[in-house]
Amino acid sequence: MNDSSEVKLHFLDYWRVIKVRWGLILLAFFLVMVTAGVTTYFLPREYFSKVTMEVKEDNSGPVQVLGSMGLQRSYNPQFVAKEFQVLQTTAILYPVIERLDLTKEFSLPGMPPLTPQQAFIRLKRAMSLQEIRNTSLIEIGVYHTNAQLAANIANTIAVVYQDKRASELTEGVRKGLAELREGVKQQQIEVEQLARTAAQIRAQESITDPDPESYSPQLGRDEQRMSLDEQNLNAQKSLVSKITVQLQEIEKIQPEALMGLLQTLEIQNPTVLKTLPLLQDANVEEQRLINTGLGENHYRIKALRAAQREHREVLSIELGTIRQTQATRLKIEQERLERLQAASDESAVRQIAQKTKTLTYIDAKSKYIQARKVMESAALTASAETIKLTVQQPTALIYNKAEKADAPAKPNVPAYMALAGLVGLVVGVGLAFFIEYLDTSVKTLDDVERFLQIPVLAVIPKDVSLLMQSPGDTADAEAYRILRANVEFNKPSRDANTVTLISGGPGEGKSTTLNNLAFTCAKGGYNVLVVDADLRRPSQHTIFDVPNTFGLTDYLQGKADLEEVVKTTRIDNLSFIPSGQLPSESVGILNSQRMMELMRKLKTQYDLVFFDSPPILGVSDGSVLASEVDMTIMVVQHRRFPRAMLQRVKQAVMNVGGRLIGVVLNNVDARHDEGYSYYNNYNDYYAPRPQAATTPEGNRPAPPAPRPPALAARPRDNSGDY
Repeated sequence: MNDSSEVKLHFLDYWRVIKVRWGLILLAFFLVMVTAGVTTYFLPREYFSKVTMEVKEDNSGPVQVLGSMGLQRSYNPQFVAKEFQVLQTTAILYPVIERLDLTKEFSLPGMPPLTPQQAFIRLKRAMSLQEIRNTSLIEIGVYHTNAQLAANIANTIAVVYQDKRASELTEGVRKGLAELREGVKQQQIEVEQLARTAAQIRAQESITDPDPESYSPQLGRDEQRMSLDEQNLNAQKSLVSKITVQLQEIEKIQPEALMGLLQTLEIQNPTVLKTLPLLQDANVEEQRLINTGLGENHYRIKALRAAQREHREVLSIELGTIRQTQATRLKIEQERLERLQAASDESAVRQIAQKTKTLTYIDAKSKYIQARKVMESAALTASAETIKLTVQQPTALIYNKAEKADAPAKPNVPAYMALAGLVGLVVGVGLAFFIEYLDTSVKTLDDVERFLQIPVLAVIPKDVSLLMQSPGDTADAEAYRILRANVEFNKPSRDANTVTLISGGPGEGKSTTLNNLAFTCAKGGYNVLVVDADLRRPSQHTIFDVPNTFGLTDYLQGKADLEEVVKTTRIDNLSFIPSGQLPSESVGILNSQRMMELMRKLKTQYDLVFFDSPPILGVSDGSVLASEVDMTIMVVQHRRFPRAMLQRVKQAVMNVGGRLIGVVLNNVDARHDEGYSYYNNYNDYYAPRPQAATTPEGNRPAPPAPRPPALAARPRDNSGDY
């Protein structure tokens, strides 16, 4: 079986448990719902009122005036969460209790007033605080049985909290202002000390500072001059390098390529610009004339070559002139570079000396100026804090006051009942599965074959009827026909024809099953005999409607012959031996030689002999019959006896040498146990359909034949023994 089939099977098992135990589930659901309803009915009705207010963080607390950023304040990211806790402290709730006299309001009628501690605990439980997301708004709610009192408490809590925040703000501003003024005083002392230190250094080093109260650009002129000299020196180095490269390129060039090089080197020469095009034109004209077929001795070609030589000589002369000019320029620029380098070195030495001289003063002056700016910022902040003390901004604003509620908020009856319904279902289902877990009775065919290791011969549905009392063929008969066929197939031998049905205890339907099986075999053409061997509690005579005054016990005691105790019935091929009256002195009469002789006689006279037996556990008669007959069938009532007892029944048969050929699973409720529903489906499908009888006058059906009075009035237990 694959995984999906196993999951489906498990689900069907769970559904089967729910269907079987639906009554218990409904009972648990009903009890939980009734309990919840009664509890909800008696719960006090509480009204809810809330105040919506905005809380702002107080930034008037202790400040720091020393630092590069001037005024610094701390920020608490968990401000609203902290205020939730503050609202539930005694500092807020005790004044509320005192103003509204809640020690009396919270007391029960006729009882002494509560203590402030008790009232505080009750008020704290009645409060509901909630933050409106992504805002600084909070809601303060109060539950109470008195709607007006709930609104008054919520409003009073908000007012007390607002007053407390206002007083804390005033105190915080005053404390911060005092600290700020003290910081300004200390900063002023430090500024004066730094100013004196800078003045002393300036006098000792003979430093000229035209503006001691601010940063002086004059003090940085040497740095600027040194930077300018450095720039000039770098520019001169670049120029010398450029001229050197140009001279190297000129020395390697040919006269014909002079034009392109001069343009690349950015050198302007009018003679070159005039002569080089003439040379190029002469070269082109010479090539053209040669291509037209003129020889090298032609006067025009000779004239062109003479012109070319003149142009080359001119270019060679100009190339030498340019080379000499560039060499001279390179020498001049190199001399200038040497002068600039010497000046730069001298300026660097002078700058180092100047820096050494003014460094201490510049540092002292910078500290003084920075400290003075911090002092000025702190003084300005102190002025602002002084103004804030006179004009305070509220840190708690009430937007919506609490109003008297029209309807109670607690208990929420729909929610309570819905939750109770859910709990009832969970409890009911859980209890059903718990009882199912504790139930070790036989529930399925697999249980029988797994724990008893014997086959199931037939499954008998619940509420089957006695076949001999039912007019015509019925759907119930099909189950017994299946049982008859399986008995035939499971015979230990061809001549095995004596059968007894046993059970573990009374009430499992053993006698009914035996009677219907015997009736079915007789209808199938077998010569059948039913022997009521349950001498202690006989029941077959009530089914056959014969007296039980004379029967098997009389034969076993030698008071009658076999022909005298065998009774014919109204069913063809079906005979019956009643149990007879059992004397108290003949309790063990079945375990006798005469009983064994009776079985041998009956085997030869009848095709099938059925012995109705008492329960095998606790009574010896069942074991005696199981040991003597050819076949034993165990009748097991569905969901009744635990598996351990059924194991004992099987073991009892095996211990006496009986041949247990199978089990009949009786009284199965196919409506709840889906695994057996196909039995009823097949029975209903293949059951014979009654044909309407017609009268000679027309097609109107004839009335059904009446039942025999004795059979119609006879009581019956469908699931137990007679």
